[in-house]
Amino acid sequence: MKLNSYLCLVSCALCLCFVPALLSSCSSTHRQQKDQVLTIFHAGSLSAPLRQMAEEFEKQNPGVEVQLEAAGSVTCVRKITDLNRTCDIIALADYSLIDRLLIPNHASWTMEFATNELCIAYNERSLFVEELSENNWFEILMREEVRYARSDPNSDPCGYRTILTLKLADLYYPQGVDYEEIVAKDQRYIRPKETDLLALMETNTVDYIFEYTSVAVQHDLHYLQLPDSINLSNPALSEYYARVSVEIAGKEPGNVLEIPGAPMIYGFTIPDNSKNPNLAKKFAKFLINPEGGLRVLKEQGQKPINLQLSPASILDPQL
Repeated sequence: MKLNSYLCLVSCALCLCFVPALLSSCSSTHRQQKDQVLTIFHAGSLSAPLRQMAEEFEKQNPGVEVQLEAAGSVTCVRKITDLNRTCDIIALADYSLIDRLLIPNHASWTMEFATNELCIAYNERSLFVEELSENNWFEILMREEVRYARSDPNSDPCGYRTILTLKLADLYYPQGVDYEEIVAKDQRYIRPKETDLLALMETNTVDYIFEYTSVAVQHDLHYLQLPDSINLSNPALSEYYARVSVEIAGKEPGNVLEIPGAPMIYGFTIPDNSKNPNLAKKFAKFLINPEGGLRVLKEQGQKPINLQLSPASILDPQL
């Protein structure tokens, strides 16, 4: 009995010695994992490629957790400028938002990395789809029984690019396009970002949506490819696109921000308030690697920019 009691006492003593050490070890591991969190604010249209990039980056970097937070690009910017939130990388569907709204107070550089184009997406149940063509899509959208959706221009570049495309269509087609009537129609189907429109299509709530081609491809939607003169895809048409513009809500109540027509170029940066700037730089290098992030973009139906055309950006000391 005495021996058993002695052994119990020894066992308890050893437990008391090891438990604090074990707790300390767990706490250290928890801190290490927490320190390896990479937060990315990003445009909704980048959700699919960034999800795949995050998975590959985490496999290459054990212990790293990539947290993705999607929103309209304008909303992403305002999380930093208005709400004082922090992230390690912000990747937007319009690089100019970084130049105009984040630099110089919240960031110091921009990296352009991808392009896209606007299309009209639909499914097999969409009304009058058998008649749809690049010469009459605007007439079909105006039919009373047809419902269409677009994203909010004050939150999302796809939203203001939709209006720019409608204005360019008015210049492009000989008969003109009553873009003001189209914009005024079906406003109850406006959503914060372009990927929010997918649910409206899947439930057959609407017949057509203005969408990025990459998103349509990723979600197996049918889509009408619009002419280069209006789809904002061709850098050679920069001057032509700039003939139109749209105003969105500015930083202060009552202020407006004028957005000129321009080719679609995606961009990212590492904000000044990044909590893990070194890890952010590592992900940035992965993102612009032809065998890394740029490969993923191609696989997801989006065109990467040939970064060899921008050697100054690649050699940026921030990266």
